[in-house]
Amino acid sequence: MATYRVRLVVNGETVRANVEPQETLLRFLRNRLGLTEVKSGCEQGDCGTCAVILEGKAVNSCLTLAVQADGKQVLTLKGIEKQEIGKLLQESFVAHGAVQCGFCTPGMIVSAANFLEKYPNPSRNEIRKAISGNLCRCTGYKKIVDAIADVASRVSKNQ
Repeated sequence: MATYRVRLVVNGETVRANVEPQETLLRFLRNRLGLTEVKSGCEQGDCGTCAVILEGKAVNSCLTLAVQADGKQVLTLKGIEKQEIGKLLQESFVAHGAVQCGFCTPGMIVSAANFLEKYPNPSRNEIRKAISGNLCRCTGYKKIVDAIADVASRVSKNQ
């Protein structure tokens, strides 16, 4: 089978590899790079647990082919946690008890970080809408929305 040579920057590190045409970004990140913080959920784009930021936009890595990431920047939770917004979100998720089982948490934080970067002073409804592509099967979204709203409030006060 034909392979394609790709070069992408993942969490600030340049990666070059040969990928098969049908290899998803999710499988590439998890299986080839060992980035297990990118969770594999439904692999149909329904749960959002595999969310990563590709060129500044949150995407489901299970629906994105690795070849589509060629020449682009990818941020996973590990890359985001090095940024101030990532640190604040992780602390806030813990403080608000929004971690629950933790399976959806990486995708939630990736989506929240991407959202807050673009909309630093959102309403609770806007936060709910922003994370609507991320499913939590534990207890619901109140604590998650509380955690994100708390970070938004702290960030907007510092601006």
